[in-house]
Amino acid sequence: MKILRHATLVFWAAGLPLAACAQAPALTTFPVGTTTVTASALATNLNTVWELVWGPDNFLWMTERFGRISRVNPATGQVLPLLTLPDVTPTGESGLLGLALHPQFATSPYVYVVYNYTDAGALKEKLVRYTYSATAGTLTAPLVLLGGIDATTSHSGSRLLVLADGTLLMSTGDAQLQPQAQNTAALNGKILRLNLDGSMPANNPITGNPVYTFGHRNPQGLVHLPNGRIYSSEHGPNNDDEINKIEAGRNYGWPNVEGYCDLPAEATFCTANNVREPLTTWTPTIAPAGITYYDHPAIPGWRGSLPLVVLKDHKLTQLTLDAAGLTIPSRTDFLTAFGRLRAICVSPQGKVYIGTSNQDGRGTPSATDDQILVLENRAYVASATRAAAAFSFDLFPNPARRQATVQLPAPNVRLTVRDLLGRPVLTVRPASTTATLDLSALRSGSYLVQADGPTGTATRKLVVE
Repeated sequence: MKILRHATLVFWAAGLPLAACAQAPALTTFPVGTTTVTASALATNLNTVWELVWGPDNFLWMTERFGRISRVNPATGQVLPLLTLPDVTPTGESGLLGLALHPQFATSPYVYVVYNYTDAGALKEKLVRYTYSATAGTLTAPLVLLGGIDATTSHSGSRLLVLADGTLLMSTGDAQLQPQAQNTAALNGKILRLNLDGSMPANNPITGNPVYTFGHRNPQGLVHLPNGRIYSSEHGPNNDDEINKIEAGRNYGWPNVEGYCDLPAEATFCTANNVREPLTTWTPTIAPAGITYYDHPAIPGWRGSLPLVVLKDHKLTQLTLDAAGLTIPSRTDFLTAFGRLRAICVSPQGKVYIGTSNQDGRGTPSATDDQILVLENRAYVASATRAAAAFSFDLFPNPARRQATVQLPAPNVRLTVRDLLGRPVLTVRPASTTATLDLSALRSGSYLVQADGPTGTATRKLVVE
């Protein structure tokens, strides 16, 4: 076991000092650079929020570990239950976990969830696709895409992430079966990759095998950037929680390596087994959970960074990235007054939504836990709305096939192409007033092109054929 033997990055705490979540005020403000961010409760009296996803219907989609899937109105906080899974087993850390939505949701209204269930007295894990009816407000027609995965009451993972190429990543924990993390014939301790219909991608690292990466202990966060880079957060044992850059086919070391390859036996194993070292680690551990990417002008100090929510250390941590995305130069902590934080997502308006997890058996719940918190720069909303009216751009052809041209009112305007879930899939900053968008890597469907300039923000719909 490795304890306190890695250099610790210097960071500072912003906002309130660590406090019991029962003492958290209804409204909290804290600085991010020169910006004042307000944190307030959107929805309360929830039970172990596990996942939050911004949907194409401009609602939050939420899972709670006891088995409920809901939509949450971001304007009112109203929780609209869709389904409580009939066969979920919420014991210990197990239960309903990650959720993802089909990227062409209007024509393929599929909802993907991963959860634990009991089969012949044994705890298992499965990936299931449901069909959403907006008219009836229901989820029906469950289709098991992957099942029978060994599980236990801890180390279950599991986050879901749809990539720009239309494949689905699913993280799995080692389920306390540590050697299986190194066994590519097993599904535990892995990040798996499937097509959205459950079939196997032809270009997976191992032909006919869903394993995308292996050697993981308990990865509970997944995010991809517009440039295609993928990052994951992972729980260590008593040491070496990790942030990893996910690369196809790579080995991430567990259980032979904890954190960096810096012990003699670890260095030997890493060299022989193509091990990818983490970008940063924490000892003592903090229990990192959901991770996302922030790239919106509403909170300039967070642009281009990875916000990470943390369970054990009760905080939101901003992880900065270098230009190559290969190192994390700094870690900055915020929002330490609301207890255990597990889920995080960002809306197209630049608001950050966070789900607390104080009812999970390890927290100290307040009378209103669990909650969904909204973090926002309230000053930005009014000024940006006024400026947007005078800021516009031209986009042609539309519909487009392999490329589109953008005519801008000024140079150095940041262009972000987002899918209908609000996720960035392409980002460019042209030096001139004309830009060409390379659409060859995008699937057919509808997207939003957002332009952020010094005088405002504007958005246009783009159809890719």
